[in-house]
Amino acid sequence: MKRSIAICGLGILLTSLPLAGCVTDGYTYGVGMSWSSYPYDGWYDGYYGQIYDGYWGTDNYFYFRQHDQDRYYRRGDSNHFMRGDAAPDPRFHRFEGQTRQPPPGTRMPKYPRQHTNGNRN
Repeated sequence: MKRSIAICGLGILLTSLPLAGCVTDGYTYGVGMSWSSYPYDGWYDGYYGQIYDGYWGTDNYFYFRQHDQDRYYRRGDSNHFMRGDAAPDPRFHRFEGQTRQPPPGTRMPKYPRQHTNGNRN
């Protein structure tokens, strides 16, 4: 009897273990999630200074990090990051890159689930 209870308990534990790696709020990069780089491009006026990497969020704002060890992405103002084929005015310059793998536990709000070429027109 004790043996069958122990085997049953072990079976439940082993079947639930793979699911533990899937628990996420969808906004935090951590253990159990695979990483896939996300390309981005657009226009930037330099207001926030140098940016390390970033992504266009599902809300059409640009989220960026200024350093490789930043554990959260800041949302850039739509007056400083823009998309389109032509510069909105002379103070903007073209920028492009790819989101680099952040440290585990990094907050990534509005991170797109489908990786596109960075243009969500």
